[in-house]
Amino acid sequence: MINPVIVAAQRTAIGTSFKGTIVNVEPADLAVPVISGLVDGVAGGRELIDDVILAESLHGGGVIARYAALEAGLTDVPGLAVNRHCAGGLSAIITAAGAIRSGERAVIAGGVQSSSTAPELRDRHDPDRPWLFESHRPTPDAPADDMSVTVGWNAARLGDISRLAQDEWALRSHARAVQAIQNGRFTAEIVPIEVSRADGTTTTFQVDEHPRSSTSIEKLTALRPLHAEIPGFSVTAGNSSGINDAAAAVLVAEPAVAQAQGWTAMSRILAATSIAVPPVRTGLAVAAAISKALDRAGLTPADVDLWEINEAFASVAIAATRALSLDEQRVNPFGSGCSLGHPVAATGARMVTTLTHELHRRGGGIGVAAMCAGGGMAAAMVLEGIG
Repeated sequence: MINPVIVAAQRTAIGTSFKGTIVNVEPADLAVPVISGLVDGVAGGRELIDDVILAESLHGGGVIARYAALEAGLTDVPGLAVNRHCAGGLSAIITAAGAIRSGERAVIAGGVQSSSTAPELRDRHDPDRPWLFESHRPTPDAPADDMSVTVGWNAARLGDISRLAQDEWALRSHARAVQAIQNGRFTAEIVPIEVSRADGTTTTFQVDEHPRSSTSIEKLTALRPLHAEIPGFSVTAGNSSGINDAAAAVLVAEPAVAQAQGWTAMSRILAATSIAVPPVRTGLAVAAAISKALDRAGLTPADVDLWEINEAFASVAIAATRALSLDEQRVNPFGSGCSLGHPVAATGARMVTTLTHELHRRGGGIGVAAMCAGGGMAAAMVLEGIG
């Protein structure tokens, strides 16, 4: 079987929704510079791109991928919209890998999220009520409109994960993200974008703005639980992911095409999968997705050098780490959702982008990106770095 290769991987910096630098930037305007950067970074790319696949969330009614492709000058390239909630960006790359195995030459895949500019949807039965189609039929232990309960709390409760463990994980996530930014670890993967200010001036946005260097265990443990009325509820704003805006994508290619064009392969996709469990166990599904993907690749957790497990909530990453007996030092070494933030549709592609750059920098190794998604879903991808 062909193992598609990733020859370029880029993203915007991650903004904080509603109050950050890119609150007024539409999703297509986030995606276009990323797509243009990927295409312009490889020789002959414009003539060989067969498709653009972008995950999107909260912006239904159009296909941002086609819009962004046109704006990036890819007039003859179609676009495909993907939505698998939090796992959308990762699923877009999985779809692209399948397209390469089916005969396509090169495909751009990723995701874009702008919660800040998302339209306020309305219930067709009650126009005065904000509404979004639910991921599953709600139950008392798995509401469809509150992931802090369905995902975060259930993962903590069923996984016997303490409040302190979650707060300590979140603190470490911030420390790692801040250090990664200070060390320039993300510089090569971030595409700077020009953003207009309200006063008419412009600024260059190129640094993730969600991580907090001032976070402390005292501040985290002092936060109120999001549901103080639920006995023992341990999920807080501090040990949950942020609400964020960003775009991320990779250029996936057929190996022979990449070689013929002289493109530098940074990583290869060995295996990937998506799974589903009952919604109440959404936060525990990541370990199962990882196991299935590793089995397809003929590998075990011991073979993996680097893990990106999305911190939709700290409890999710902790649950997967414990279930698979992973070395915590290798899990999210540059931060994740609690610190970098979680631009829903883009997060999976952000994880693959970061993994690809780091594995390539190391000259090889095995990396896994994995995450849960609303409604009891999860996805995982196994990558091999190429030096």
